[in-house]
Amino acid sequence: MNQSEGRWTTQQRNRGDRLARVQAALGGALDGKVVQAAHIVDLLNAVLEPGDRVCLEGNNQKQADFLGKALTKVDTGRVHDLHMLLSVLSLPEHLDVFDKGIASKLDFSFSGPQAGRLAKLAQAGKLNIGAIHTYLELFARYFIDLTPRVALVAAEMADREGNLYTGPNTEDTPAIAEATAFKSGIVIAQVNQIVDKLPRVDIPGDWVGYVVQSPTPYYIEPLFTRDPAQISEIQVLMAMMAIKGIYAEYEIERLNHGIGFDTAAIELLLPTYAASLGLKGKIARHWALNPHPALIPAIEAGFVESVHSFGSELGMEKYIGAR
Repeated sequence: MNQSEGRWTTQQRNRGDRLARVQAALGGALDGKVVQAAHIVDLLNAVLEPGDRVCLEGNNQKQADFLGKALTKVDTGRVHDLHMLLSVLSLPEHLDVFDKGIASKLDFSFSGPQAGRLAKLAQAGKLNIGAIHTYLELFARYFIDLTPRVALVAAEMADREGNLYTGPNTEDTPAIAEATAFKSGIVIAQVNQIVDKLPRVDIPGDWVGYVVQSPTPYYIEPLFTRDPAQISEIQVLMAMMAIKGIYAEYEIERLNHGIGFDTAAIELLLPTYAASLGLKGKIARHWALNPHPALIPAIEAGFVESVHSFGSELGMEKYIGAR
């Protein structure tokens, strides 16, 4: 047996031991892969081991908030010194685990509203930063040297076999689940609903260890919603310059607009100013962007032909579904 085969066997044996602990601890509280919300802390106490590398899904928008809160309640005598992997430090519980001694090491991409608290914890020696990554680097390293032993993710729906439908907010869920499952880690998913039949299977049940229906829908951070009333005259002028001087000049058909009112101004001017320049069908036809309200006029005017989205935006689900 070579080294890689031996490592694989050890990982499989470790996974089996953890699943056996869960069965012994929860017993009748388990319905196949379905765990009742009231027993989620018991599940984490049984699954986790000191020093585990744990991914808690918390990206730009979708947050595995129910699982994050449950993680702050585990028995610190059993579970401690976890190595946390997070895309975005968005919620208080993302750092509560360090305050309580449940976790001690962190790899992440963006600290957001928790930046000040993060600095204080690091200064106090309660938190050791492994590295600050780009999103793509972090996701890629899940498959190489930062593979989670346990992954806590969020999805829209699950069936009783553990198949997941991620809905309009897929984000990085498939990458986390695949990387974890393929190295015999354990994926635990909080879902908004458990149903008999899914609209489609985004993550197969073979990759998922357990599912729990959260008492409340997972939290979504509204990121891309742009209020047109906040767009200034300067931003409108900049948008006109961008449309005529760049988009028209180079016939930009495929683009990704980031967050901000500058780009929102461009989107809103497509069916008016850009149309007056005869640019319909010549620019801004295909987008990589979360559908958001400021994009609606361009969609309705026929400027936008396709949108490849990373997630959704609050309030846009019905509009997207209708189109």
